[in-house]
Amino acid sequence: MHWIILPVVMPALFAPIIGFVMRHDIGLARIASVTGTVLLLAVALFNAGMAATGETFVYRLGDWPAPFGIVLVLDRLSALMVLLTAVLAVIVLIHAIATGWDARGKHFHTLFQFQLMGICGAFLTGDIFNLFVFFEVLLIASYGLMIHAGGRDRVRAGLQYVVMNLAGSTLFLFALGTLYASTGTLNIADMARVIATIPAEEAALVRVAAILLMIVFAVKAALFPVQFWLPATYANASAPVAALFAIMTKVGAYAILRVHTISFGPGITPTEDLAATWLFPAAILTIAVGAFGVLGARRLMPLIAFSVLGSMGTLMAAVSAFSPEATTAALYYLVHSTFAAACLFLVADLVVARRNNDALRPVPATAQNGLFAALFFGAAIGMAGMPPLSGFLGKLLILDALREPGLMGWAWAAILGGSLLTIVGFARAGSVLFWSSTALEAPLAASPETRKAGAWELAPAMISIGMLALLAILALPVSGYLEDTALQIFDRAGYMTAVLGTGTEG
Repeated sequence: MHWIILPVVMPALFAPIIGFVMRHDIGLARIASVTGTVLLLAVALFNAGMAATGETFVYRLGDWPAPFGIVLVLDRLSALMVLLTAVLAVIVLIHAIATGWDARGKHFHTLFQFQLMGICGAFLTGDIFNLFVFFEVLLIASYGLMIHAGGRDRVRAGLQYVVMNLAGSTLFLFALGTLYASTGTLNIADMARVIATIPAEEAALVRVAAILLMIVFAVKAALFPVQFWLPATYANASAPVAALFAIMTKVGAYAILRVHTISFGPGITPTEDLAATWLFPAAILTIAVGAFGVLGARRLMPLIAFSVLGSMGTLMAAVSAFSPEATTAALYYLVHSTFAAACLFLVADLVVARRNNDALRPVPATAQNGLFAALFFGAAIGMAGMPPLSGFLGKLLILDALREPGLMGWAWAAILGGSLLTIVGFARAGSVLFWSSTALEAPLAASPETRKAGAWELAPAMISIGMLALLAILALPVSGYLEDTALQIFDRAGYMTAVLGTGTEG
């Protein structure tokens, strides 16, 4: 079953070929990058079809059995995340090529492929140490993409981003050392087996390691109080990079869901309540920071970045419940928020490129002002969670899942209040960008006809909005698949049996 490792191997092969052979020929680099990304999408679709049967597939590198060897695990959750990454990558790559962003540096496509390698590897690995390795691949590639095309503000934001993530990596190493000293293993399934046998009074080091891991994953997911790197990073990155980064924070959410459900979650006595105790208040505060950031933003890109922050708080509020019902809602909202964030950044790029800056103040209306307004409106109602797009259904599912007496008041108030502030913030921004601007006359020297966006520039944003509409139309079958996915996530015995015992081998 070598299909399982292909999402990691293919980008790892395409990246150096593009970097060493094609870096001086943008045409060849584009062809190779598009080919690699489309092939990744095809493999992701095939793997998702395999995982849809409900079986957990295990790929053992070198045919070494777990926990002694490296394993990759393909189940519904990992297949879903790899497929989401591949679809987003195709959309972002089309935009980067159509708008010429990829030509503003020699190594865009090389870094893009390395980024895909790190993301897919993080979703497929069954070992926490290799999760650390793929996190570092992500960090290196994302830093290069972050400062793509240069600029003082971009480099400053990139430095803050890399320092914050290096601090997270240091904590990650401390957590790994503590876990290995306590359990003798770093395989996710094997840790669950070992930790379950440790008496609660002897599990202090394990609990410390679990908290350290949660902090590390919270950094990746931009949860309060370590969220401050996200607005500056996303607001200053080029739009295609910011759109691709929409999946980056989801890596942190995935890691919490995978590791803290299998190894530390419900049923593992020494650590079962740790994550939920700290995650929920952090998620509520993250929603508040994101919502007030949207309301107070004076530039378009920071406004979108704060809306992404708020959406991560909403997602993590559902994850913190650690129940199949809440996880189903979280996964639906995860898919929705990824496309909604990407769409907003892509639309913003089209608008900002024709306004020459992203300040929220009236300027003479550009060509295709009505079309851009419609695209912005569709992306904004998706992110804010208004009907008829999938954000409304996603938030309804989360609110329905968070009805426990101790959670309901805080969760409902934060999510509904945050949605209201987000709606007001986007409404204010849209009225300034597209409505007030029509009242101003363009200079006679302006030539708006030459600044019209072509079909290939518009297509990625339109496809992203189409994905939000499709998620809403197919909400019932999609929710059914995600419900099965959530049940499989909480089937710890099945996961352990597949990885350590009688699972399908690669």
